[in-house]
Amino acid sequence: MSSPSKRREMDLMKLMMSDYKVEMINDGMQEFYVHFHGPNDSPYHGGVWKVRVELPDAYPYKSPSIGFVNKIYHPNVDEMSGSVCLDVINQTWSPMFDLVNVFEVFLPQLLLYPNPSDPLNGEAAALMMRDRTSYEQRVKEYCEKYAKPEDIGAAPEEKSSDEEMSEDESDSSDEQVAGKADP
Repeated sequence: MSSPSKRREMDLMKLMMSDYKVEMINDGMQEFYVHFHGPNDSPYHGGVWKVRVELPDAYPYKSPSIGFVNKIYHPNVDEMSGSVCLDVINQTWSPMFDLVNVFEVFLPQLLLYPNPSDPLNGEAAALMMRDRTSYEQRVKEYCEKYAKPEDIGAAPEEKSSDEEMSEDESDSSDEQVAGKADP
């Protein structure tokens, strides 16, 4: 029993140390939200979703439960519940995988390569197969409408380079002040 809980702790820490914002739901380490950004070179680019993760007691031997909290238009995501239909999470999960794999590989792959032949959202699947351009337009509309940083209760992201610059600027101004005070 201590092995899965140790692993859960380790995987959660790895996820927190990566570039993902993680919000704990309660005191335990079994339920949390992760802020997930749509992959570049996809119609989901620019969107940010709050993804609910629930780790079962048997994690990592049993797969995590993954669901989008804010709406996303995708053939393999249930529009109402946010449940994800993803083979690697639902059927082929292995203890070799960890939470970072889910957010760096599995979910980006799902958004980049939807599978309309196994849909949870039949309308999105049908539109994707019938008219790819209209499908991508609808994805972008959903991103605009439901997947902005303020939609998940976050301050607008995408300013990490600005934050770095402002930190650099404040460091240099501190140094200048310190330099003037020394003589």
